Amino acid sequence: MTRQRVPLLALALLLGLTGCEPNPGGSSGTPSGQPPAPSSQPTDPAATVAPGTGTGPPRTPGGPAQTGPDDDVTSFRTAYGWGVPAEPALVRHRVRPPVAPPPAPPLPYLVEIRAADHPEERSGYSRISFTFRGGFPSYELGYVAQVSAEGTGEPLRLPGNAFLRVRFIQAQAHDERGRGSVTASHRPALGYPTLRGYDFGGDFEGYVTYGLGLQVAPGSDQALPVRALELTRTDGTFVIAVDVRRG
Repeated sequence: MTRQRVPLLALALLLGLTGCEPNPGGSSGTPSGQPPAPSSQPTDPAATVAPGTGTGPPRTPGGPAQTGPDDDVTSFRTAYGWGVPAEPALVRHRVRPPVAPPPAPPLPYLVEIRAADHPEERSGYSRISFTFRGGFPSYELGYVAQVSAEGTGEPLRLPGNAFLRVRFIQAQAHDERGRGSVTASHRPALGYPTLRGYDFGGDFEGYVTYGLGLQVAPGSDQALPVRALELTRTDGTFVIAVDVRRG
């Protein structure tokens, strides 16, 4: 469901299979200024990298782990190493709108969501990948008691018993006509052992939010480590992959 502001009132590449058609729609809001200051410890202004180091090489869609990026990947890095973002961790990218001349959207815009489970890796992990055109937006990863929709504050209905908010900053999920720009997405009900599903939390004034529903052992206060990887591809897309360790 698209959440828009009512004037004057009041979510592969990397791995996985293409699923249902997306539902994110447009809002007419555009961002102003730079992304907010990180709530985690300050780091490099070009990109915030949280404590921890990334493990595991990149993969090709549906294939085994590779020793390096595949031929259509021009750059690859671990933006947030395995860690537990109890406080929102910001990965900052400089965005200077417009990122492309009209009729292209002025901000990095979301075009695809993919997901896959990888139990074969040591410890295992599940991955959800967000593919953008126009560049990398800044983004936040953080555990929250509930994920609220942008603009309305309405809580998302997510499966599981732990919730991770992925919030893209200076980004959009709609085109110049206000139509949803996501043309391919995985089904929202993933059903993986720890990454149970996700939901769209709004496209509002330069913020695009998704909530991830995770499952930890009942009664456990354990928080699952997550990481973020970034890839640039020869087709002009920019991929942010969020990995969640299996319990």
